[in-house]
Amino acid sequence: MTLILNRQDVMSVLTMKDCINAVEKAFRELAQGSADLPLRTNIKPPDGLSLYMPAYLKESKALACKVVTVYKNNPSKYNLPVVIGKVLLQDPETGDVICIMDGGYLTAVRTGAASGVATKYLARDEDGMVAGIFGTGVQARMQLLAVAEVRNLSKAIVYDVVSESATAFIDGLKDIVDFEIVKASKPDDVLDADIVCTATSSANPVFDGEKVKNGTHINGIGSHTPNMRELDTEIIKRSKFIGDSKEGCFSEAGDIMIPLNEGLIEESHFFAELGEVLTGTKPGREDNDEITLFKSNGLAIQDVATAKLIYDKAIEAGIGIDIEI
Repeated sequence: MTLILNRQDVMSVLTMKDCINAVEKAFRELAQGSADLPLRTNIKPPDGLSLYMPAYLKESKALACKVVTVYKNNPSKYNLPVVIGKVLLQDPETGDVICIMDGGYLTAVRTGAASGVATKYLARDEDGMVAGIFGTGVQARMQLLAVAEVRNLSKAIVYDVVSESATAFIDGLKDIVDFEIVKASKPDDVLDADIVCTATSSANPVFDGEKVKNGTHINGIGSHTPNMRELDTEIIKRSKFIGDSKEGCFSEAGDIMIPLNEGLIEESHFFAELGEVLTGTKPGREDNDEITLFKSNGLAIQDVATAKLIYDKAIEAGIGIDIEI
């Protein structure tokens, strides 16, 4: 039998706190060599793009593949989203697909969870810290919720080029979080924060790196192609740069690829993968004045760890539909 979990099923069992723990364990497994993470496979049908992202976590006994498609004509032709994602979770002992689940909410939460793990190990740890968020979409929301899980926040500052979107973002969270959220009138206002998250679709830097104060931790989430960057060369140069994957950063992340190609940094500026920090192979934050930066590209180990978590919790709660395939 195969368990089918729709978006509501996934939302009903997946919490940010649990996801942070699962994702942290996955990064540890990757660093310790107990994870298989093949290259992502892309197929380009005439009207879209199909991505296949498998991984296997040996210690967690989690084997899965996320399938994501991007079809720009879906809304107009078929009343479907541009991006659709599903995860196929397998039994690693038999290979059978034991669960098929919606991947949209899963992806949003696991992306936030990675920033939560990075913040836990790289940000200063003080009472009453301030978070700054660039962007007001789903990813921005998850960034703030993840940071709030691992640090005591007194306030969040949010900026979006569309002011109304920032207002709606604040309205949607004011009854969920126990700290004040304020709207920034300009990007510089966000740089008053101790922890800054960029979660936009901008192709160009969203703030001036010279204006970032010492001791700040930054989570860079939004840019994901060699030609896009939310972070300028100055903040890259000033930061201790940690990525989820070195290979991913030097093949997908314009934030570091652009200054590297311009000869403004060396490849050695990439300090560590996140898993190396978690396992103590490389140091995280070393003093309160250091600027730390985590660049997230998204790894299949995050999807697999989260899918296994969701499946286990769904079985415990008795939700979903079993079908014979």
